Amino acid sequence: MELSLALERLTHPRILVVGDVMLDRYIWGDVSRVSQEAPILILNADQQEDRLGGAANVANMLSALEAQVTIAGIMGHDSDGEILRGLLRTSDIDAQALLNATDRRTTVKQRFVGRASGKHSGQVLRVDYESRHTLPTQLEEQFQSLVCGLVPQYDAVLISDYGKGVCSVNVIEAIIRRGRQTDIPVLVDPARNGDYKKYSGSTLLKPNRYEAAHASRLPLNHVSQAAKVVQHLQKTLQIDNLVITMDREGMIIADQNGSLHHLPSHMRDVYDITGAGDMAFTLLGLGLASGLSLPLAAGLANVAAGWEVQHDGVAVISRHELAAEIQRNTQPKKIQSLMMLNREVKRLKSLGKKIVFTNGCFDLLHVGHVTYLQEAARMGDALIVAVNSDKSVRKLKGPTRPVIQEADRAAMLAALACVNHVLIFEEDTPCSILQTLQPDVLVKGGTYRPDEVVGHEIVTGYGGQVCLTSVVNGVSTTQILESLHRAA
Repeated sequence: MELSLALERLTHPRILVVGDVMLDRYIWGDVSRVSQEAPILILNADQQEDRLGGAANVANMLSALEAQVTIAGIMGHDSDGEILRGLLRTSDIDAQALLNATDRRTTVKQRFVGRASGKHSGQVLRVDYESRHTLPTQLEEQFQSLVCGLVPQYDAVLISDYGKGVCSVNVIEAIIRRGRQTDIPVLVDPARNGDYKKYSGSTLLKPNRYEAAHASRLPLNHVSQAAKVVQHLQKTLQIDNLVITMDREGMIIADQNGSLHHLPSHMRDVYDITGAGDMAFTLLGLGLASGLSLPLAAGLANVAAGWEVQHDGVAVISRHELAAEIQRNTQPKKIQSLMMLNREVKRLKSLGKKIVFTNGCFDLLHVGHVTYLQEAARMGDALIVAVNSDKSVRKLKGPTRPVIQEADRAAMLAALACVNHVLIFEEDTPCSILQTLQPDVLVKGGTYRPDEVVGHEIVTGYGGQVCLTSVVNGVSTTQILESLHRAA
């Protein structure tokens, strides 16, 4: 609830993003054979897409979250630079402070992504085209003057340093100094290696686990080692606030008052870690620029970074999607709304998972139900159980049913290890749910024929299967209720 309220408090701040702008190029294709020329895979390319990368990716993420964004950086005077400018225009990002350089090329990270049997995609190779040398003195001074002149016009400055030469010691120190003079927060996502002294005095530093260990020369293999690392960095770099992203262990947050917090991550399938650090940095910047406290901004950043790792490549999140992710992380994990479940099903299918669906009243959960649900779960990778609401059960079974209320029935189903997701629905039939989710397998227990299962025509229409489970004789909810009535 606290994070939901924090999300509502986000404004539409003006944010200046400074750093190494890049173009992320993805080339997809099928990989089905090995070359006869060398022991290498052959990628049969069939799709290409260009996306904003590096500091431009942070700007893009901020724009998707409804901030007013200006990007400041250096790029080459080349065709890739023109593509980058076009993508910035499409994302409504102000590029007034993006300068062209004749002595360097636009940074491009070209990723080759292979699919096996048309699915299960993964990166095969990444090829980088870049210039890493420092800027010529005249260009550095021009860029520094331009950026420092812009700082007072913004609610926050985010420096995204990828170590490509744009974020020099002179430029970074001048921006931080200007930020302090004008009381504008300056947040830094540091380069992987190098001297971190140039970030001294920034409002917030956001290294990852590896970067924090490198900068402090102290081990950081576990959260328990974070206190010493934080103390060292805050003392030597005179940093007000520090957020260390700890991948599977979440985040470490330290503020200027000396308090230290650990935000654990939510357990989830990790599909692609690309962009998770940028996403965390984006939400930290947006949160602080909107006046949120560091713990609340970090909480939003933690949720958004978790969302990012579940998506292929770099993806942007909207406020609406972030709200849904917050809800997903704060309610009982297995019991979900149709909207949230639809997004989860799409994610699972993108990972090549087989979705199994069944539905029923499940009033007085008994061994027959459990046996059939266990059998259904073995037919795929994730079992969804749609349970009729109390109102729906009364229409189907009469005014004396259900015996157990819908929330309790859903909770008992969610407690079963074989059940992955539970959905409560109001309709008489699950047909609209089947049309939305399009599960791979529709399962029903009992003495039905496949063509008698409600919704069979929907599932078979898009190529799914309808399967029946075996029956446990002599066990049913009606029989149990009749037995209890006789015993009374």
